[in-house]
Amino acid sequence: MRAFLRLLDEKDREKILYNIRKAQLVNDNELFKKLTDDIWEFRTLFNRTLYRIFAFWDKSGPIDTLVLTTHGIIKKTGKTPQADLEKAERIRKIYFEQKIK
Repeated sequence: MRAFLRLLDEKDREKILYNIRKAQLVNDNELFKKLTDDIWEFRTLFNRTLYRIFAFWDKSGPIDTLVLTTHGIIKKTGKTPQADLEKAERIRKIYFEQKIK
């Protein structure tokens, strides 16, 4: 995700980071959308551009839930690209496989 953010203009990046900080404090349905059973989409609209960061949850800890991001895109169509869903699922699978080791 850092690579994705580095590609953006400073103001766009700051808006996304602002929304991430906001999501830590409030449950806002405009910021997160569930795409599959395991993958969520963190959403930011800024200057008529739709930014999407894919994420999943690790709830295996005793207290806290860890939210992990996989990658980001600038969304240009109404439907989330299947390739990006598959990429997020692959990264999630690798994460949990490595965590078990």
